[in-house]
Amino acid sequence: MDIIEKARELGRAIQSDERYVAYAKAKLENDADEQLQAKIGEFNLIRMQLSEEMNKVDDGDKEKLQKLNADMRACYAEIMSNDNMKAFNLAKSELDSMVSRVTSIIELCIAGEDPDTCEPSSCTGSCSTCGGCH
Repeated sequence: MDIIEKARELGRAIQSDERYVAYAKAKLENDADEQLQAKIGEFNLIRMQLSEEMNKVDDGDKEKLQKLNADMRACYAEIMSNDNMKAFNLAKSELDSMVSRVTSIIELCIAGEDPDTCEPSSCTGSCSTCGGCH
């Protein structure tokens, strides 16, 4: 079996994993939520208006900028408080975490580590975000 077939096998395994299944379900529910989609559309319109106002040569109307910014923040808060969006974000975070671990293992193997024992570390390379070496 060649490497491409192994990659396809991994893809099938990922798609059958409960984290992917939860993500796909949450995405469909998000897409079907008409109120959520309307709110996302409203958010995008406000963002475009804010961008246009900010790009005006005279720096735009400061009060209008503040109102648009407040409106955008309020709309974003409504979007993020939606139950479907909360479920989607949680499912996406769990899927992203799994994908990150798989990617890290592949990268370690490419660097010559033992595929059976290599384990990704949480080290970012920045000591400022570190709780200490283990």
